[in-house]
Amino acid sequence: MAKTHEIAEWLDVPAEGVADAEIERVAAPESAGPDAVVFATSAAALTDALASTAGLVLVNTKIAADKNNSRMLRVPDARLAFAIVADRLRPREVAEIDPTASVADTATIAEGVSIGPGSVIGRGVCVGRESRIGARVVIEDGVVLGERVQVQAGVVLGARGFGYARRPDGSYLLFPQQGALVIEDDVEIGANSTIDRGALGETRIGAGTKIDNLVHIGHNVRLGRNVIIAAQTGISGSSVVEDGAILGGQVGMGEHAIVGPGVILGGGAGVLSNKKLYGAGQVFWGRPARPLKQYLRDLARLSRGN
Repeated sequence: MAKTHEIAEWLDVPAEGVADAEIERVAAPESAGPDAVVFATSAAALTDALASTAGLVLVNTKIAADKNNSRMLRVPDARLAFAIVADRLRPREVAEIDPTASVADTATIAEGVSIGPGSVIGRGVCVGRESRIGARVVIEDGVVLGERVQVQAGVVLGARGFGYARRPDGSYLLFPQQGALVIEDDVEIGANSTIDRGALGETRIGAGTKIDNLVHIGHNVRLGRNVIIAAQTGISGSSVVEDGAILGGQVGMGEHAIVGPGVILGGGAGVLSNKKLYGAGQVFWGRPARPLKQYLRDLARLSRGN
């Protein structure tokens, strides 16, 4: 629970004229009560928020509104402010290792780590402080996790990569898959996602990156800092996604491809092997992925039968 003036301090904004309500939770307007905070990023959303009984309404400063309303706290980014308040109000989990989890004697588990039921932590694994490992997670030998890493249920980290050498008779022999997997600080990995270890080098996931459910990342892939990857995306071996890039759902990347800093791939986009996509803020769409304007032109020509 927090008073309104405390929330204003969290958000580093003035609280003059705002009633000092006691706030216990965040909520949508339709389920809000006097103990809840809601947010508004548009005039229409503000109308809905003020129609609720919420004790506090976070509203973007750019929205024209009655400044004398004692329930409104004006902030630069109401959505971000709402997330900050939600994080501060969220009850903190007790750090514990479930008795059904299997943790190798040679694993290093830092202070404040939680490990869920049925999880398996292999030999030589290092897990940084305040990390959370969900139920039925498998972390293979030698994987390194930084601090405050969040791993949801069913994730597999450090499995061997999918790489083979072909014999003259057409059969396949496994290429060595003995490299490392390093996951840096503040990474979040969604349920049932998989990240392979490197073949001879390492697979690395940069700090602050957020990975959705059902994502597969192949061997020797390098993800930069603060990358966003939506569900059902697959990234082939030795590809690179640089800092701040955003990959929509069901994106597919061939091997040795590069997505540059700040590039945005729309849902279902396909990046060919060895392809390089650059341009911060540039949106690419389609299969194969191309700039959005070109994709829309191609779509229009196709619809006209040209």
